[in-house]
Amino acid sequence: MIKSAFVLIATCLSLNVLADTSRGYDQPPKAILDVMLTPSVPQPAISPNRESILLITWENYPSIQRVALPYLRLAGVRVEPGNHSRHDTPGGYGIPPCIAKMELVNVATGQSSIVKLPAGSCPQSPKWSADSQKFAFANIASDLVELWIGEVKTSKVHRVPSVKLNPMFGDELHWMPDQESLLVKLVPKKLGRLPAEPVIPDGPSIQESVGEKGQSSTYENRDTLNNKYDEDVFDYFASSQLALVQLNTQHVTLIGAPANYYRLKPAPDNVHVLVTSIHRPYSYVTTYDRFPQNVKVWDVSSLPIKAQTVASLPLADRVPIHGVPMGPRDFSWRANEPSTLIWAEALDGGDWNVKVPARDKVVLLKEPFAAKPTEILKTEQRYEGFEWADSHGMGVALLHEYDQNRHWERTYLVDANDFQKKPKLIWDLSTDEKYANPGTPVTRRLANGFSVIRFEGRSIFLSGMGSSKEGDRPFLDRFDLDTRKSQRLFRSGKNDFEQFIDFAGAGTDRFLTWHQSLVDPPNAFVRKLGKSIEAAAADPTTGLGEATFESASTAVTHIPDPTPEVRSIQKRLVKYKRADGLELSFTLYTPPGYKEGTRVPTILYAYPLDYADAAQAGQVTGSERTFTRLRQYKLLLLAGYAIIDSASFPIIGDPKKAYDTYLDQLVADAKAAVDEAVRLGVADPERIGVTGHSHGALMTANLVAHSELFRAGVATSGSYNKTLTPFGFQNERRSVWEAPDVYLKASPFFSADKLKVPLLIMHGADDANPGTTPLQASKLYEAIRGNGGTTRLVMLPHEPHWYTALESNEQMVYEMLRWFDRYVKNAAPRSSETAKAD
Repeated sequence: MIKSAFVLIATCLSLNVLADTSRGYDQPPKAILDVMLTPSVPQPAISPNRESILLITWENYPSIQRVALPYLRLAGVRVEPGNHSRHDTPGGYGIPPCIAKMELVNVATGQSSIVKLPAGSCPQSPKWSADSQKFAFANIASDLVELWIGEVKTSKVHRVPSVKLNPMFGDELHWMPDQESLLVKLVPKKLGRLPAEPVIPDGPSIQESVGEKGQSSTYENRDTLNNKYDEDVFDYFASSQLALVQLNTQHVTLIGAPANYYRLKPAPDNVHVLVTSIHRPYSYVTTYDRFPQNVKVWDVSSLPIKAQTVASLPLADRVPIHGVPMGPRDFSWRANEPSTLIWAEALDGGDWNVKVPARDKVVLLKEPFAAKPTEILKTEQRYEGFEWADSHGMGVALLHEYDQNRHWERTYLVDANDFQKKPKLIWDLSTDEKYANPGTPVTRRLANGFSVIRFEGRSIFLSGMGSSKEGDRPFLDRFDLDTRKSQRLFRSGKNDFEQFIDFAGAGTDRFLTWHQSLVDPPNAFVRKLGKSIEAAAADPTTGLGEATFESASTAVTHIPDPTPEVRSIQKRLVKYKRADGLELSFTLYTPPGYKEGTRVPTILYAYPLDYADAAQAGQVTGSERTFTRLRQYKLLLLAGYAIIDSASFPIIGDPKKAYDTYLDQLVADAKAAVDEAVRLGVADPERIGVTGHSHGALMTANLVAHSELFRAGVATSGSYNKTLTPFGFQNERRSVWEAPDVYLKASPFFSADKLKVPLLIMHGADDANPGTTPLQASKLYEAIRGNGGTTRLVMLPHEPHWYTALESNEQMVYEMLRWFDRYVKNAAPRSSETAKAD
């Protein structure tokens, strides 16, 4: 049966067997709490014409009252029945955040005005109209999800009456290409009452498999349906009525009949809409996106609508792990034509294990969409999509394909007027490659709202992070498609961190950046390219040097420092080597008032990543020049700890069997990081702790079980028994029956008898991630406790994989600080340690 989120789970368990019920939520010390409660730094949302910026300040933490609202679990979606809103973000990682403040800034003048939001509201991300005169957003109210429109001219917003959005599958609002109307999903007016749950079941829930092999990925069975009643409730909340909302009159025109509409894609011509709907039979082993689907093209220019079926896709509950379903997929409209539909179909059974000359074929279908689609090309590896050129692009497009087996991507230049011409290879590199990453093509919005690559002659513009051995230095390049050579127009300075946002007008001589430094909060600037200058020698790691043009900057926004007390925290990029010679790095934070050469208690945080090649595994990412903001474990800096942050923890090997050496590499990664922090004179080797979240929590538990580097660990929302995810985890594609030793060795649950280092386990009681169910935490706690270890289990009520409520985050920081203070900062020397759990 469907479960609601009414049931409270015990907040904390003490170090002994008895639950601690003497108090509710705890808070960290005031110095930490004050920083936690400070509003976050705004994020920019640039208008398509680059003349306006919406500065959006997101709510840091909702209240536990909001997080605890009842919801239903419906085939991978969590829905609040009171207002039809989502109770999770895509992937199940927390409730949708609310915008706390919205400010409209004029780029030319720098003048700003506060956008007055509805009282007690929960606005979602705004969507700009292509003409940049308006923006639309959904607002989550107590009994419905509303539609609001903002006007740039007045900086005011208003609600569109009689509109009750249905955001269950997303795609609930789209600007139509005419920019005068919105295509929306509504809750049907005649929906009726929620089906009553039978007091006496109609019968058993039955599933059957008749010999056909059908592995389901770990991540495809989140909050699945369980019985016929669940199916009825799913249909009730999935049902939507499509409608067009005319903005000048606010008139709502209903189009088509209610159905379980999934995806909507208006065509550039403002006439056609690609409509995907979901229908029965449903599955109890996978989520809604694998349910049977009908894909149709609607003509919405007149009523009643005319519909042409493009594809009927069956239930896809036997897709190979890391594979794709058979049949048409990845539908898109060609952005620079009125109504040309593109999609791909697998030629390898959707299975990366199969060796074939071409994995996918790509087809094209034009209006009236009744003919047989035309095959335009085949891709050697998996099709990843097209990027279309603007009117200056001379009929070309970029085609992307991805090799799952090698972590490799290729990009081709395609003649979009003649697909029979052989594509020209432009980029051919590992997806793990950071130093030689060319960047991402800069796009612009057409009048119809579609994004296309911005061209200048035969050149395009590329923006990237600019990773190097000295850290990230974002850049803007002009790239010649014929010579395949780049000219660097801009590169962030060595003492700050400045990213290209977009060009600041119709031309390309002025552009917007987002600038920050150790002492300067992020703000928008306009830069103007000046005269050509002689560039410094090229960086050997990227082949490109400094900018070849001068560029003067002018501040557009003036966001103040929200936490001046944090500026005394210092950080530095540290590079070192693993025992096998692999180059690694981390960012070292030292607490306020730190004196060089003083050894302090230290916490290591990391998240292991899988690499197919050692050449990319050791590449440096991140920057020591970013504006420091403190959340979660970093708040412990205010309590006197140093932080080894984002330490490189590569797991290297053939993607088909990389986890054969997972444990050995994990310990080697940790030892290298700890040894370097100790060598620098910062970390006290007798007082080092470790923490990690999700896959990092698995790392944490394994490190305290299989190394002597750490005095204590804190593992949050982890998976500790990999046999409970038998069809793969992370990039491990083999099942537990194919590689049982790998699953057992990676699972600290089976080493609980060796786990004597104190381990704090925290978990969200409503974690929707199938790989990290709350059972993983409780069973590891029981295993450690049963074997005489020191452990504490904290289950946070109503929390998903990432903890969202203010009270939950306060509790998490309180618990971390309490645990590390007790077992790290105030730990006795190992040789004389006699401390035991209370």
